[in-house]
Amino acid sequence: MSSYVDEVLVPGERVVHLGRTSLWSVWHWLALGLILLPAFGLGLVFWVMAYVRIKSTELAVTTKRVIVKHGFIRRNTIEINISKVESIQVNQSLLGRMLDFGTLVIAGTGASHAPIAGIAEPLAFRRAFVEAQDAVQAGAN
Repeated sequence: MSSYVDEVLVPGERVVHLGRTSLWSVWHWLALGLILLPAFGLGLVFWVMAYVRIKSTELAVTTKRVIVKHGFIRRNTIEINISKVESIQVNQSLLGRMLDFGTLVIAGTGASHAPIAGIAEPLAFRRAFVEAQDAVQAGAN
């Protein structure tokens, strides 16, 4: 099974960084699943929900754009050209800083903010984006 990111790449475009959802962003489903596991396996439902949330979220920085995909049955995507992104903001709570997860807020020109919660290593994602944006701007000059 190929990923959404692989399916939407255009000729000459390559992935420079793949982001992922943090397990800490679904800790409540995992804990509830553990608690409810003895109740006729009801906890498995919460574990499956956590698994689907993690596996159905894709994030990538490519040489041309930022790609975000959420959803398993119903798909929501955000694709913004690197040159159109004004900023990537990282929001982390104290726990998020300690466990290295947080929310990315991508702001594009003429577009609303796109918050993406529960991202593992959000600073690495932002760094990869800035490097890709610098490479695009250097190529344009």
